[in-house]
Amino acid sequence: MEHTNVPDPVIKVEDLTIGYGEKVIMRNLNFSVQKGDAFIIMGGSGCGKSTLLKSIIGLQQPLSGKVRYGKTSFWDAEPSEQLSIMRRFGVLYQGGALWSSLTLAENVALPLEMYTNLSAQQIKDIVSLKLALVGLSGYEEFYPAEISGGMRKRAGLARAMALDPDILFFDEPSAGLDPLSAKLLDDLILQLCDTLGATVVMVTHELASIFAVGNNSVFLDREAKTMIAAGDPKQLLRQSNDKRVIEFLTRGEKAAGSASL
Repeated sequence: MEHTNVPDPVIKVEDLTIGYGEKVIMRNLNFSVQKGDAFIIMGGSGCGKSTLLKSIIGLQQPLSGKVRYGKTSFWDAEPSEQLSIMRRFGVLYQGGALWSSLTLAENVALPLEMYTNLSAQQIKDIVSLKLALVGLSGYEEFYPAEISGGMRKRAGLARAMALDPDILFFDEPSAGLDPLSAKLLDDLILQLCDTLGATVVMVTHELASIFAVGNNSVFLDREAKTMIAAGDPKQLLRQSNDKRVIEFLTRGEKAAGSASL
């Protein structure tokens, strides 16, 4: 009998139900994220994408089910074990979530000061490197209010990468950006993942980002209150028979078509 060596997933979500109190937003979620995936959590507004992300990264306990990192069930683990798992994460929140009173260098330095015993000079060197990686060399002493929205997102990305995480999480990274800045951010995310070998989990409803970045995905449907598709978004577009999935993945083309009439 042949045994195929399929590696264990980095993240495995099993029978997950998420919501608030009695209110169920999504139920029966089952999917895996493999090492090196650029995994997209997608669906229309209000379907629970950000709530799912919060359950995966340890910010909101699910109503039931498991989130596994390797063999460890995160929500059943001791707080110390949860913390050690979370230290492998880098998170870029929607607005970049930079501290407005700190310079870009100070923002990126923060996780290094909190979680390492590195010297001030070592931290300074790492901060310069991370800002250079996202194209912000020379902006160390700028404050968030002094730079554009796209630059703030890139600075947030530099901070997310400060501790060389295994997994990068993005919550609507291109929200509020013009199309060119959004594309530059997508290109940067792909380039960094390629260089760093990180696994990416991204919440987005932006079609350009879904197709440019994603090689795996889960599709959440607000009406059904569960996932209705999973897999490579490009394959879903070609092969799915579900009208809801196709409508979501082609809405940009429809809009373009009606605009040209």
